[in-house]
Amino acid sequence: MNRPLVAQAEELDAEAAAWLAERCELVHASADDPAFPGLLAQAHGLIVRTYTHVHQPLLDRAPHLRVVGRAGVGLDRIDVAACRARNVEVVHTPDANSSAVAEFVFALLFDCTRPRLFLDRAIPDAEWHETRAQLEAPNQVCQLRLGVLGLGRIGSRVAHIARAFGMEVLAHDLRSIPEAQLAGATMVPLGTLLARADVLTIHIDPRPDNHRFVSHDFLRQLKPHVLIINTSRGIIIDHSALADFLARNPRSQAALDVHDPEPFPSSHPLLKLPNAHLSPHIAAATALAHSNMSWVVRDVWRILNGETPEFAAP
Repeated sequence: MNRPLVAQAEELDAEAAAWLAERCELVHASADDPAFPGLLAQAHGLIVRTYTHVHQPLLDRAPHLRVVGRAGVGLDRIDVAACRARNVEVVHTPDANSSAVAEFVFALLFDCTRPRLFLDRAIPDAEWHETRAQLEAPNQVCQLRLGVLGLGRIGSRVAHIARAFGMEVLAHDLRSIPEAQLAGATMVPLGTLLARADVLTIHIDPRPDNHRFVSHDFLRQLKPHVLIINTSRGIIIDHSALADFLARNPRSQAALDVHDPEPFPSSHPLLKLPNAHLSPHIAAATALAHSNMSWVVRDVWRILNGETPEFAAP
């Protein structure tokens, strides 16, 4: 019997790819590879990560497709409804990178609040004392109030870590969060969250209602010395509005790991602002998270083998 054909459009951990290749014919070709259209026309499965769009035009070119595996969490680049209208199941790895992203939130937080310097040479006594004075932090993290916008898997993990650092944690979510999942956070209305947060970390999904959610009106409600951290999706923030806010409030900072578009152009409005810190979408860039996300192959195989997946898209 012929083995099912799976098109791998983006990178997978080698062990996970080898596991699936033992069970299927696995062919790696990115969406811009000249071989991809012919591969897609024959594929029974498709595995994507961050940048491949799975929408109606792609589905029209994949008559045999039965499953799309997203090696990651967010599904904003996959039209789940269009897939299921074609009897194509969508699976993902909803908790694969939560720890990695939560850790990175605090890496950004400490980068912005606890300046530090590693010495590569011996320095004179006067320079030593001057350097120490210049690097004195105005606040410890335990003095800062954290606002968590979106208390899902990552947001609740961030809240839990923050409480261990002694931070007061406020949170806002559209959903009613069970007491057991609050992770020490106090739920408050959005206006209260914005008015009281010294640090605001964003963990909301990119549904259409959340596009440019961080707007001029949103930013006007924040403290003039706030630190804004975004590891969710770039489309959540109106970057022109944020640039205006940062320019008018030089004691504020923004640390953004996600952008719209990616990569961003040289005309990006935040590039020349000293209080804007941009990283190249690396919050989940750890070997463990990459491995966890790559094991979406298990659910891809379950679908192709006529079984029920563990993590079907909602």
